[in-house]
Amino acid sequence: MEVRRITINIAGRVYPLNVPAAEEETLRKVGKQIENMIKDFEQNFDVRDKQDALAMCALKLGTNAEVVSLNYEKNINSTNERLAKINQTLNEIGK
Repeated sequence: MEVRRITINIAGRVYPLNVPAAEEETLRKVGKQIENMIKDFEQNFDVRDKQDALAMCALKLGTNAEVVSLNYEKNINSTNERLAKINQTLNEIGK
């Protein structure tokens, strides 16, 4: 697995990272997303401190991740229920 050394700039600080080549593009996109979120919070919510903007980003990203996780679980449960019904129907047909 190829590892690359990249730098990500977030809130005026540079973070050097060693990342798998396959993850480089994703990390760069996330870094830009965080930068854009910081700018948005600073412009729209009178945030003056980068630490506050970063905390707000963490809350928003964490909330988004939790919503995705909950939706994933609901979809899995729903799919399992449908598969169980299909299996039951097939078993009844096969008798």
